[in-house]
Amino acid sequence: MTRRLRLFPFFPGLARGTGLALAALLLLFGQALAQTAPAAQAAQDADPRRTPVVRAVEEAAPAVVNITATRQVRGQVRLGFMLEPPRTGGSMGSGVIIDGTKALVLTNAHVIDNASDIEVRLLDGREFKAELVGADPDFDLAVLKLQNAHDLPQIQMGDSSDILIGEPVIAIGNPFGYAHTVTTGVVSALNRSLRSEAGTFTDFIQTDAAINPGNSGGPLLNILGQLIGLNTAILAKGEGIGFAIPINKARRVVDELLLTGYVAPIWLGIYGTDLDPQTASALNLKTPEGLLVTEVYRGTPAEAEGIRPGDVLLRMNNTPVSDRRTYLDLLRNHTRNESLRLTLLRKGSELSVQIRPQALELAQVLELSERLWGIQIAPQPAGPRGGALVKLVLPDSPAARLGLQAGDIIHRVGNVLVREPRDFGTAFLHYRLQHTLLMRVQRGNGLYYVKMSLQP
Repeated sequence: MTRRLRLFPFFPGLARGTGLALAALLLLFGQALAQTAPAAQAAQDADPRRTPVVRAVEEAAPAVVNITATRQVRGQVRLGFMLEPPRTGGSMGSGVIIDGTKALVLTNAHVIDNASDIEVRLLDGREFKAELVGADPDFDLAVLKLQNAHDLPQIQMGDSSDILIGEPVIAIGNPFGYAHTVTTGVVSALNRSLRSEAGTFTDFIQTDAAINPGNSGGPLLNILGQLIGLNTAILAKGEGIGFAIPINKARRVVDELLLTGYVAPIWLGIYGTDLDPQTASALNLKTPEGLLVTEVYRGTPAEAEGIRPGDVLLRMNNTPVSDRRTYLDLLRNHTRNESLRLTLLRKGSELSVQIRPQALELAQVLELSERLWGIQIAPQPAGPRGGALVKLVLPDSPAARLGLQAGDIIHRVGNVLVREPRDFGTAFLHYRLQHTLLMRVQRGNGLYYVKMSLQP
């Protein structure tokens, strides 16, 4: 015997009534919900505790991630014996999901530097392995891709070109392992430059929002919850002085990292040297600061914009160029898609030039190193130990005067460890305006430190 299912057991009359009664009840229920929802939202919005900062954090926090980078740290080896077994070291940092569909995370390069394993944890508790898409230490930026990740939140992108000094900002990160810590402050200054052993870095946003170790790679937000910067550095001797990479600059770097996995080096097409006091006095400069242009290469942006030998480069985008090292450091802060404003001194008068840098591919870099240093590098790594194999030494060149020979293997140039030809190209770009250069060279089974003079 089949039993009939009774609908709405608490309203038995409805089972016997017409569909009209049911429709009426549903209509009344919907109207009640429609009236209640706005009222509840209005009450929530009227809550004085729900400030713009609270709303911004609620909007952005799900897209902020904690990053754990694991590194294999080996013990010291002496006389063929391992004093300590290999052990695992790690560091923690922050990041932000910039593309939820593609599972892409933006962070600082130093957060994941030399990591053998990268794990990312979201606010909702999910954890994912991440692989490196690309990184550039000069810009201190890296892009990660989360593995097997779906339904991810995504940060709302802002615009760092119209940031106001004094406007409120919010930092979210993982300081000292305290996940999703929120701090607030204001934009203290713009276009700040920092100088360290690694070089000069420019265009930072300065903020007094508390930034501590572990905040690196986390977002700096405006009051709308939009990403305007990536927290990167703090001033060790000061409190309330933190720095963030503007998001517009970061996006230019991200575009190149996603395209090729690295940021193409750039140049303007000039060769130059430092000013000595006598030359500076002859040019009516109060101090010997600037880059004296000694050569302009054909077919380069510098030639197209009319830069000449004898010009003195004083400023790049209003940042003073004090010497050749500063010039190279500043150039490494920019990409091929930017327009730079150069201030030059020519015959006692200042002039301004807008110039777009030229990207250099590895073949062009190695061609320049052959022309200026006299070293022709083989296109492949030298062997199982890596290094750049010297294929040819040009006569009457700095390399020839040093005594380098074909078959030598270069393992280090300055502070750059050379494992493959691209590393040698990187070293050339860093040191191409040096007067002398220390290298570590292998010849046969011997390793030697040699000093190459780059003066004619």
